Amino acid sequence: MPENRSLYGIVGYPVEHSLSPLMHNTAFRELGVDALYKLFPLKEEELAGFFKELRDKESPIFGLNITVPYKEIALKYLDVLTPFAKKVGAINTIVIDEERKLIGHNTDAPGFLSHLAELGFQTKDKRVAILGAGGVSRAIIAALCLVEERPESIRIYDMVKEKADQLVEDLKERIDLSIVESARSMDDLNIATSDFLINATPVGMHEGDPCLFEAEMFHANMLVYDVIYNPEETVFLREAREKGARVSNGLGMLYYQGVLAFQHWANIELNDDIKNKMRKSLEEGVKT
Repeated sequence: MPENRSLYGIVGYPVEHSLSPLMHNTAFRELGVDALYKLFPLKEEELAGFFKELRDKESPIFGLNITVPYKEIALKYLDVLTPFAKKVGAINTIVIDEERKLIGHNTDAPGFLSHLAELGFQTKDKRVAILGAGGVSRAIIAALCLVEERPESIRIYDMVKEKADQLVEDLKERIDLSIVESARSMDDLNIATSDFLINATPVGMHEGDPCLFEAEMFHANMLVYDVIYNPEETVFLREAREKGARVSNGLGMLYYQGVLAFQHWANIELNDDIKNKMRKSLEEGVKT
């Protein structure tokens, strides 16, 4: 049965944990727009067909978010990348225009920086350690290297060493990555002397997932950040908090990137009342 209203949604695998529908459907409701944001759980072999159908003039889909593990893979299906998305080499938002052209944006990076500003965390001269070398890591590294208040150093480690190496080599072609180094091992992240530790992997999303670090590695003089927001407190964050570290999950980043994505789709500036209701929907959703 054809869908009469406009559709938006999030493409990934898995996506069942996503709280994005709560946020965006709240905004549609508050604006009185007959549109629905839904989940599109797609396996990689289903992507080509899905993106081909998006170009059909009868398609009801006008905007998408892209999440793990497709933030880089999706690039090949797009017609246009914004200059910043091109620099990052990963996207998380797609606008589909009236001609059914697919335009890729990256709102993860500004969303991350907005959340850091909300937390009152200054990036200047900080020593940063990042675990994971996927699309969200690309956005975070690009953001931290392009801001005026650049950190002193950024070290990145991935269990697949070549993945971190490739990320650094690729990004350095378009961004000054002189402060970034690919770590040879977990120990090489130098967590004991880090001011800012980021988990940018999916580890922690599922019950029974281990903490990727020994508890002794955390210390009180650091901000420990997990891009995961559901569950609200991963084992990683709990162990860091118990060691006296300041901790934050990625719910704020989700919110800020989502507001920007919605504004790209609707081509409007959302007012504070709607934005506050979007934020509240997320906060309530993560607790249920």
